[in-house]
Amino acid sequence: MKRLITSLCGIAALALAAIAIPAGGQAQDAPRMERVPDRAPGEGVGPFGRMLIRGATLIDGSGAPPEGPVDILVASNRIEAIYRGDARARSPQSVDHAIEAEGMYVLPGFVDVHGHNGDPSKAPNASYGYRLWLAHGVTTVRGVPIYSGPDNMAISDRARSAANSITAPRIFAYAVFGDEWSGGAVDSPAQARAWVRWAANRGYDGVKFFNQVPPAILEAALDEADGHDLGTVAHLGQRGVAEVTAARAVELGLAGITHFYGHFESLLANGAVVRYPTDYNYLDEQSRFSEVARLAEQIVEPGSEEWDEYLELLLENDVTLSPTFNIYVASRDVMRARTLEWHERYTLPSLWNFFQPSLTNHGSYYHDWSTGDEVAWRHFYRPWMQLTNEYKNRGGRVSVGSDPGYIYQTWGFAYIGELEMLQEAGFAPLEVIQAATINGAREIYAPRGEEPPFGIVRPGMLADLVIVPENPLENLKVLYGTGHLRLDRESNQLERVGGVRWTIKDGIVYDAPALLESVARMVEAQRASMPTAP
Repeated sequence: MKRLITSLCGIAALALAAIAIPAGGQAQDAPRMERVPDRAPGEGVGPFGRMLIRGATLIDGSGAPPEGPVDILVASNRIEAIYRGDARARSPQSVDHAIEAEGMYVLPGFVDVHGHNGDPSKAPNASYGYRLWLAHGVTTVRGVPIYSGPDNMAISDRARSAANSITAPRIFAYAVFGDEWSGGAVDSPAQARAWVRWAANRGYDGVKFFNQVPPAILEAALDEADGHDLGTVAHLGQRGVAEVTAARAVELGLAGITHFYGHFESLLANGAVVRYPTDYNYLDEQSRFSEVARLAEQIVEPGSEEWDEYLELLLENDVTLSPTFNIYVASRDVMRARTLEWHERYTLPSLWNFFQPSLTNHGSYYHDWSTGDEVAWRHFYRPWMQLTNEYKNRGGRVSVGSDPGYIYQTWGFAYIGELEMLQEAGFAPLEVIQAATINGAREIYAPRGEEPPFGIVRPGMLADLVIVPENPLENLKVLYGTGHLRLDRESNQLERVGGVRWTIKDGIVYDAPALLESVARMVEAQRASMPTAP
């Protein structure tokens, strides 16, 4: 009998931990994650006593308009000064390292608030994802979780990244509620509080919740997390949302909502629960994800009194939304997702195999995907995007998460895809950059009651920067590692432009194209070792 996937979550996460073990097999027979190698000599240079970025146009992440040319002085891993006006005459003439950035654009390092990177069946070494993130300008990742299961290296990778001993973004590690500890079932408010205390003592930065627990237990955990300055975010999947909608979770103290789960169940026009067809089966992922798009037909009218009340509830409770539009985008055009131009060179064969339609791989649910399914998803995106955009317009915080490694979405490339979809939702390009930088940083630091040390290009902030040859405000596509293909109208020849040139994390300068080449070599090496690899 064919086995249906029984993942804990919906599309976002934790298939990371679901390594299938054949009947009669042992857990130790399952593939294991490899240790991320130490940063090689010459891979990234710096930090320098004084480094100068000369002649760039600055997009500082605050929402302010571009300005330039400017010179930016970095001392070790901090921005020391920004020289405007006659910058070349006023900035230091003698420095330890200079980046000539005339005609280029400098932005804060990007923040991905929804990252995973620990499934050996997809990418056995997390260096693959880390390098792709950095090559696309992502200098900070919130893992929700970054790892799970027996190979959980979240805390050690966080420390190694902080010491710059591995080539990786800065990592913030969230634990999944109830996971890992040996203290027994988390089946009471007292146990919930005990688990949160354990997570805080273990050194986690926050907690990722799923809502298959009674509201009283969730409330106790959220309260305890708040007392320990831990961040909280939830994936409010279908198995628990009848009891805990997004509105209810916010009332219980939740700080962040990822994906779309819980929103529409808070806005049902008729009845208290979703009206599923009688042959619906949650454990059949094609059934689950084809039907979820039909949820848009069951909600109140956008702009109605109920719609406005829900937005006001989110605002009053200072909730952050990280919609992850891009992780579901294949649902509205699966053929496009399968043929994205970076797959051949940058998607590992093991990851490509995981993406293929499957009854066991989480998110590989295109078993017999129809035009009707795609049309339903296109309609579903309209109110979801409208809700997100209106929340931003009212002053709510929206951040950027990519949830890579599922549904044809490769690390780094998926993040830039999310930026494009925020623009589709109605965000102006400057608002997109704001969501990708300071908003994500503030979401991470808000539970601590602190302003973040990165996310805006200002003196005193950490030197987390992205330098791009083309203007991303004109076209976000120039941020993709594969660049943007356009026609030179003078020569009538196609040219490929863009791509990140340098990513600076903690004052260390990474050559983004070189990182991409290292990933391409990883792909080729795996392809050579797998006779049947695509």
